[in-house]
Amino acid sequence: MAISQKSADFLLNSRMADAAAGDVEALFELGVTFSTGRGGIMVDLIEAHKWFNLAALSGDTRSQACRADISFEMTAREIAEAQRQARSWLGATGQHRHAA
Repeated sequence: MAISQKSADFLLNSRMADAAAGDVEALFELGVTFSTGRGGIMVDLIEAHKWFNLAALSGDTRSQACRADISFEMTAREIAEAQRQARSWLGATGQHRHAA
């Protein structure tokens, strides 16, 4: 069953709101969404790495493994950008962890 773009956008925005509230499952799901293109979202490994990194900071071992897996497909510059974006997101949401 195809998901409408409106539904996909709603789901993505809902997961981002949950992630901003510290929901580790939402962080992981955002990583999966951007790494696989789930729900019609364009695959974006930088974005996926960012979300997996944020979930991994909370100790989510699935996210640690997924982050490592997609890192093999990324350049050092892309990984550095994902890490920068993760740090920026942490600062914007007031969460005080250090992005690896």
